[in-house]
Amino acid sequence: MGNHRAERAPRRRTSAPDAPTIGKRRATTPSRRPLVKLPSLPLVAGVAVLAVSAGGAVTASGTGVTALTSTGTAVEAAGSVGQAAGQALSRRGVIVSRDATRDPGSEETDPELIALAEKQMAERAAKLEEMREAAEKQAAKIKENKWVLPLNSYGITATFGQYGLWASYHTGLDFNANSGDPILSVANGTVTSTGYDGAYGNKTVVTLDDGTEIWYCHQTAIYVSVGDRVNGGETIGTVGATGNVTGSHLHLEVRPGGGGPVDPFQAFVEHGIVP
Repeated sequence: MGNHRAERAPRRRTSAPDAPTIGKRRATTPSRRPLVKLPSLPLVAGVAVLAVSAGGAVTASGTGVTALTSTGTAVEAAGSVGQAAGQALSRRGVIVSRDATRDPGSEETDPELIALAEKQMAERAAKLEEMREAAEKQAAKIKENKWVLPLNSYGITATFGQYGLWASYHTGLDFNANSGDPILSVANGTVTSTGYDGAYGNKTVVTLDDGTEIWYCHQTAIYVSVGDRVNGGETIGTVGATGNVTGSHLHLEVRPGGGGPVDPFQAFVEHGIVP
């Protein structure tokens, strides 16, 4: 008999389920989102501080702060603080809006102040109108009495105060010109004298509107008569060599108020004319 080894059929192995690991198994529960998400305590406290700084609406005895500091419900605390903050900010917004868009018509105004302001404005307007009228009158007067030169072409040969052929000193301004050249009135006025006057020769006196007398001497011809009204630039005669002269020229004198003579050159300059 042979020595035979009994062959064993291969054993079929089956994997057994792993044994549960004790202490590491995690319970699985369905995730549920909270119905109400509560604000964190720092956020609620921040809202409370904002409300206090905005309008002073939250006080130490407010339900929101009391609930927050105690162990009350967080939802109630947040709701109370939010409501108080909203009211404070609402009042703050009204104040800003009123300042930014103030309606003058909605404010009460003192009738006496309105009357006083209207009176002052009327007085100011009247004063300005008075000043304007005065300025216009003055401008018209200046324009009307503006002086002009007595000759269109001339040369100055003698000035006021010089000594020479005259008895004492020269009392006028001499404009050298040709005989027959037209003599012009220097400003508006009335003829108050005409005729021959010794050393002055043929002379015409025109009294200006301000009372100043202008003497035009040594004329060849006189074109105006006493009482005539003349305007500046109007021809009143011609240049000549009558009276005490050495050549044809116009001797012109300026006598304010009909008094003594003054320097004609300075008088012309004061009236905007440089001879």
